[in-house]
Amino acid sequence: MPTPPDQTPFLPDDAPPWFPLETERLILREFRDADLDDIHAYGSDPRVSRFMDWGPNTPKDSRDFLDRQLASQAPWPRPDVSLAVELKATGRVMGAIRLWVVDAPNRTAELGYSLSRTIWRQGIGTEAARAMLGAGFGALGLHRIIATCDVRNRGSWGVMRKLGMRREARMRRDRQIKGAWRDTYLYALLADEHLTRV
Repeated sequence: MPTPPDQTPFLPDDAPPWFPLETERLILREFRDADLDDIHAYGSDPRVSRFMDWGPNTPKDSRDFLDRQLASQAPWPRPDVSLAVELKATGRVMGAIRLWVVDAPNRTAELGYSLSRTIWRQGIGTEAARAMLGAGFGALGLHRIIATCDVRNRGSWGVMRKLGMRREARMRRDRQIKGAWRDTYLYALLADEHLTRV
């Protein structure tokens, strides 16, 4: 019988969670109710949400986002994991990072992230994403991880390049974001390629 598309067959039911993840400057962990103010601080920034299909967030939008995250954290194992990006130095949440299965039979997942403008250009996005790649190819046994972004979002695809991800496609006017069609870059990395970089 084929595996239902919303399952993660390569993660046994009794497997422990592969997070939180700790790096030199960050803790990537599940969201908490106390994170609301920090979430709204970056989610309401028009520059943070410029290339996203959400935002800038109202207080209600931020509350709804957090409620969805808290509800999604109940089941385990699950094929879609979003984590808060906590800065060790301050204990504040500076963004979110997500890894979700898009093709379970072929062990493929997608990586996405959104970070506060106050920590841009400090290597923090790369640090957080590198930790997620390590977990994806390690604990989860993924074969391939992809990531996409608006072609104008140099910061986002710059992170992907620093991670060693390869640009595989430019998809023309594939998504309508905030009333306008956008072009999207697709980047990818294979498990064996990742092993040569760690």
